[in-house]
Amino acid sequence: MSIYETLNPMQQEAVFHTEGPLLILAGAGSGKTRVLTHRIAYLIDEKGVNPWNILAITFTNKAAGEMRERVDNIVGFGSEQIWVSTFHSACVRILRRFADHLGYGRNFVIYDTDDQKSVVKEICKRLNIDTKIYKERALMSAISSAKNEMIDVKEYALNAAGDFAKQRIAEVYREYEKVLYKNNAMDFDDLLVKTVEVLRNNEDVLNYYQERFKYIMVDEYQDTNTVQFRLVSLLSGKYRNLCVVGDDDQSIYKFRGANIYNILNFEKEFPDAKVIKLEQNYRSTKNILNAANAVIHHNKGRKEKTLWTANEDGDKIVFRQYQNEYDEAHHIVSEIRRSADKGEAHYNDYAILYRTNAQSRVLEEKFVAQSVPYKIVGGINFYQRREIKDILAYLKTIDNGQDDLAVRRIINVPKRGIGLTTLNRITEYGEAREMSFFDALECCEDIPKLGKAAEKIKSFVNMIEVFRAQSEYITLAELFTNVLEETGYIKELEAEDSEVAQGRIENIDELMNKIIAYEEEEDEPTLSGFLENVALVSDIDSLDEEEDYVMLMTLHSAKGLEFPCVYMCGMEDGLFPSYMTIVNDDPEEIEEERRLCYVGITRAKKRLIMTYAKSRMVHGSTQYNKVSRFVREITPELFGMGAKPEKEKHESRIQRPSDFTRKQTTKVVTSYGKTFQVNKASVLDYTVGDTVRHIKFGTGTVINIADGGKDYEVTVDFEKSGVKKMFASFAKLKPVD
Repeated sequence: MSIYETLNPMQQEAVFHTEGPLLILAGAGSGKTRVLTHRIAYLIDEKGVNPWNILAITFTNKAAGEMRERVDNIVGFGSEQIWVSTFHSACVRILRRFADHLGYGRNFVIYDTDDQKSVVKEICKRLNIDTKIYKERALMSAISSAKNEMIDVKEYALNAAGDFAKQRIAEVYREYEKVLYKNNAMDFDDLLVKTVEVLRNNEDVLNYYQERFKYIMVDEYQDTNTVQFRLVSLLSGKYRNLCVVGDDDQSIYKFRGANIYNILNFEKEFPDAKVIKLEQNYRSTKNILNAANAVIHHNKGRKEKTLWTANEDGDKIVFRQYQNEYDEAHHIVSEIRRSADKGEAHYNDYAILYRTNAQSRVLEEKFVAQSVPYKIVGGINFYQRREIKDILAYLKTIDNGQDDLAVRRIINVPKRGIGLTTLNRITEYGEAREMSFFDALECCEDIPKLGKAAEKIKSFVNMIEVFRAQSEYITLAELFTNVLEETGYIKELEAEDSEVAQGRIENIDELMNKIIAYEEEEDEPTLSGFLENVALVSDIDSLDEEEDYVMLMTLHSAKGLEFPCVYMCGMEDGLFPSYMTIVNDDPEEIEEERRLCYVGITRAKKRLIMTYAKSRMVHGSTQYNKVSRFVREITPELFGMGAKPEKEKHESRIQRPSDFTRKQTTKVVTSYGKTFQVNKASVLDYTVGDTVRHIKFGTGTVINIADGGKDYEVTVDFEKSGVKKMFASFAKLKPVD
């Protein structure tokens, strides 16, 4: 039997159509990699094409490696001469030969993100650009977006006319390009842009590669951006044997610059293109596919296709409602554990998918509590994330300044202009006197050669001491909010204005939810108790990578993967799709979210469970959302008995998340970097012997009031908590009649 006889009729058609532009619309699980590898084999074995005349491009090194391996197995001799590579690696090969046509040396260096950041930082310093307003990462993102759209320095400057912020970015972009050229360096975006420039401006080079690559195949075409489209258009311009494979229904990377119109408008660019649809799915059951089709058919900006399968009907879709996110996580983990204990499945048969990284926190804690092994795919465990470790380091320093590691972590986060030389002098001073690092900071005036840095350190120490004073009298949630506000941590992330920064803010919001939950659960919540609680649930270093574990990941990370059983949790309007997507009322944004839901559904092979929490803590407040519209778009008959999402009789309001990071009823301190001020009352409305009430400690009797100069120091004997000393401005004691 020929290897081509194992293919279905549409797969065969895609393999045998070798001449001219070809668009293969390959639905989820339709065997697109198989088609690509067999097509390469057919070109060599049956059409007599030389292997070195074939170029196959994909997006990741992993995908390129897998394709290379499969091509080698199927083609055999001569397969090593086929170019199977990523966009970037193919461009590097071209530029190593022809970079001199652009005035670069062929031995150019490639700058990574850290190198780029250093360059931008230096430029900002030189141009007197305030990096608190124009964050390095935001500037890098703007430059990257411009390059991906083939917008050069001149065009960007023209477009920026009349917009001061964009004009500043244009200045940085211009200087950035000068520095890279001077250093004979290119960033990752340049690898694509400069290759396009070489091909556009040098007919002999373009002709060489057009002759070299007579047959070009591009995988995951729906994820290409503008510059990638230009590249493949140029290379295929002579022979026009361009075969692109993709699925517009799985285009979910708009935030990375992916342009879905590359695939939607393929026939406009290539009017003579052949279009072949691969609609037979080999992965999932009929019920799962019918659910996926029901959702995606609501999108208007797509190529019409319907996935089908010869597989069995399989289990109905399961839909479960829970009271809150803790209830949701508990039942998911318990159900998986029961199934594994009974021997019905392995842990690695399960994947739990969610919309945002922050959702993993509650799940992780339940996995740890029930000793069920898990792994975060494409991400970092919640308590290991940078922003979480930063904020926890602040709380540890407030609770106990003896943790040198915690103090060192946050002394310059956000940036306070305290340099390494200064920190080394403080360290030496402390070590010589057997002091902790924080104690040494408190003695900064006694340390020689600190200069202006001493004032910055004093400000930092003062801030921590005020937080410590506050911690005695206010709730943990209030303390947390104060730390975020007064350090400027959130403001710095907001200024960055990127997808990554937004994800970090969401994770901090989730930590706030953890604090509130802790305070509600404990009779006497303390900062020490909270940090101890976190330490116990975050001890996950012992996880064996070779162990059988449940996969946890965002929906974006799940693309390209498959699992016997998939949980899609947090299926609520306001979370998925997000609140901002809904209120923006942009059909394209909603359609992007719906494609993401489609990707999630089609990861499941045998079972799909969708879960919904009636209430969920978001940004520190309880939010009540209705069932996600994507769940309600699934035909009711596809759900199991008693598990159908209720059709809502009225449109319940999508709650606007309360923004705890920006709201504070009482300002106690000024912003970081300044000396904290206490507003001393001219007169107290209580005196010694009076009964007073405190928000945290309840009622008690005032036994002493001392005028401490800046504030009154009040001593109260509380009925339940005993004797406490506190500053009047922080304590906010109310007289009890």
